[in-house]
Amino acid sequence: MPTLNRTEAEARVRELDGWTLEGDAIRKQFVFDGFPEAVAFVSRLVAGAEAADHHPDVLINYKRVTLTYSTHSEGGLTPKDFDGARMAQRVSTSSA
Repeated sequence: MPTLNRTEAEARVRELDGWTLEGDAIRKQFVFDGFPEAVAFVSRLVAGAEAADHHPDVLINYKRVTLTYSTHSEGGLTPKDFDGARMAQRVSTSSA
């Protein structure tokens, strides 16, 4: 899958709420009520990430979860990263 050029990546990240473009990756920090809710969010990401065979880098700091998407095998951003970000958005607002 070809990587997106900078202009394409900038246009796509503007369509996402709260995501930033950082080099060859997109990133967002999600904040929850506490550690259990943060871990539950990460758990809810698993099925979609496995189905897409595309996984974010995950950093958990107490009640904050930072997700970073980049298609490492392609050396940059691809449409899969933006699909993953949209899936994470949906999952972040679900409760189960």
